[in-house]
Amino acid sequence: MSGAAHDASGSAPQSAPGRAARHGRWLLVVALTVQFLVSLDMSVVNVALPDIRSDLGFGGDGLLWVVNAYALAFGGLLMLGGRLADLAGPRRVLTAGLALFGSAGLAGGLAWSPGSLVAARAVQGVGAAALAPVAFALITLAFPAGPARSRALGLWGMAGAAGGAVGVLAGGLLTDAAGWRAVMLINVPIVAFALVAAIRTGPVGSERRTGARLDVAGALLATAGMTLLVLGLVRTTAHAWGSATTSATLGAAALLAAFVAVERRTASPLLRPGLLRGRPVLTANLVCLLLASAQFGAFYFVSLHLQLVLGYGSTAAGAAFLPFCAGIVVGSVLAPRAVAVLGLRPLMAVGAGLAALGMAWFAATATADGGFLGSVLGPSLLCSLGIGLGFVPLGTAATTDVAPGETGMASGLLNSSRQVGGSLGLAVLVTVATGVTGDGAGPAALSAGHAAAFWLSSAFLAVAALAAYVLLPGAGRRAAVRAAGPREAAGRAGERPDGVPG
Repeated sequence: MSGAAHDASGSAPQSAPGRAARHGRWLLVVALTVQFLVSLDMSVVNVALPDIRSDLGFGGDGLLWVVNAYALAFGGLLMLGGRLADLAGPRRVLTAGLALFGSAGLAGGLAWSPGSLVAARAVQGVGAAALAPVAFALITLAFPAGPARSRALGLWGMAGAAGGAVGVLAGGLLTDAAGWRAVMLINVPIVAFALVAAIRTGPVGSERRTGARLDVAGALLATAGMTLLVLGLVRTTAHAWGSATTSATLGAAALLAAFVAVERRTASPLLRPGLLRGRPVLTANLVCLLLASAQFGAFYFVSLHLQLVLGYGSTAAGAAFLPFCAGIVVGSVLAPRAVAVLGLRPLMAVGAGLAALGMAWFAATATADGGFLGSVLGPSLLCSLGIGLGFVPLGTAATTDVAPGETGMASGLLNSSRQVGGSLGLAVLVTVATGVTGDGAGPAALSAGHAAAFWLSSAFLAVAALAAYVLLPGAGRRAAVRAAGPREAAGRAGERPDGVPG
C-alpha cells in the first residue's frame, strides 16, 4: 500500500467522517458534564445547610447566602459569560470556567468561616456563568439542526434534571458519611473529568470571534444591584424598614436603574431594554421569576423542615427530596406533547396553578407531627409536576417574535430571570419566615415560619398562573408550532423530547 494510505505509525488514518463523529461525541460528553455540574451545585448544598450552620456558626439569615451567593453571581453574569465566549472563543472560556469552578469548590471544602464559604460559592457562580452558555453552544456546534440535535438537547435537559436529583441525594449521603465539606469537594473530580474530556474534543468552533464587545459595566451594575436588593430584603429582619441601614442598602439597588441607562447607550448591550416590550417575552420572564422563587423556596425550606422539625437525618432528607426531582422530570417530559395539544398559554397557567396547589399543600401540613406521605410526598409530587410543566414552554414564549440576532440575548435573559428571581424570592420568603418564627427555635415556632413561607410561595405561583393566562397572547397551539418551526412541530407530533420516535 502507498504511504498515503497510512499515517506515520503505519496504521490507517481515521476518515474525516469518523473524526467528526468522535469529535461530536466528546463535545456532547463535555456539554452534558457541564450541565450536570452546574445543576448539581444548585441542589447539593441544601441538605447540608443545617450542618454548615452549626459548624461554621452562621446566623439565621446568613445561611441564605450559601445558596444566594452562587445563584446571584450565576444569574447576574450569565449573559456576560455568553458574550465572553463569542469574543474569546468557547474553548478558552470552557477551560477557564472549569478551572475557576473546581478551584472554588476546593476552597469551599476548606472554608473556615461563613464569609470564606460564601465567597467560594460566589466564585463558583462566576464559573457557572461562564460554563452554562458554552455547554449549550457546544451542542449547536457539534450537531446540525434536525433529529441528532433534538436527541442531544433532550440529553442536555435530562442531564440538568439528573444533576438536581443526584445533588439532593448525594448531599445527604456525603454529609452523613464524610461531613458537609465533602458536599463542596464533590465538584473537584467532576471538573477534572470535564477538563480531560475537553482536551479530547480538539478545536471548538472559532477560537476568536470579531464584532462582539463585552458589556462589563452592565454586568457589574446588574449583579451589584441585585445583590444589594437581596441583602436589603434579608436584613429587614434585623433592621426596620425605615432604618437608615435598610434604606441605604435598598437605595443602593438604584444601580439597576443605572444598568438600564447603560444598556440604552451601549452599542453591544447584554440586554436591549426594548426586548421586554414584547408581551410573550415579558410574560415568560415574569412567570420564570415566580416559578424559580417557588423552586428555590421549596428546596430551602423543605430541607430545613425535614431536618429541624421532623428530625430526618441528612441521608433521609436527601432521599425524601427525590420525589420532588422526579416530578420535575416527569413534567418536563410531558410538557412538549402538552404544548402541541393545549398551546403555550394554557400549559403555563396549568403548570403554575398545579405548583400553587402543591405549595399550599406544603403550607397546610407543615406541622411538627406531619407524616411523610401527607406532608412531603403528596405536595412534592403535585408542586414539582406543575413546575416541570410550567418551565418547558417558557423557552418558546421567551423567543416568540424575537429577531434571529437576539435569540441568544432572550435565552440569556430567561436564564438570568430564573437565577436572580429565585434569589429574590428566597430572600422574601426567608424574611417572612424569620419574622413569624421570631426568637423561637422549637418545632412549633419553626413550623409556623416554614408554613408562612409556603403560603407566600403559593401566592407567588398563583400570580404566575394568572399572569400567564392574562398577559400571554392567546395564539395557542398555532403559536407553539410557528415558534418551533416545521421540523420541530413534526417532532412534537410524533417524537419524544429526546428525539426518539414515540
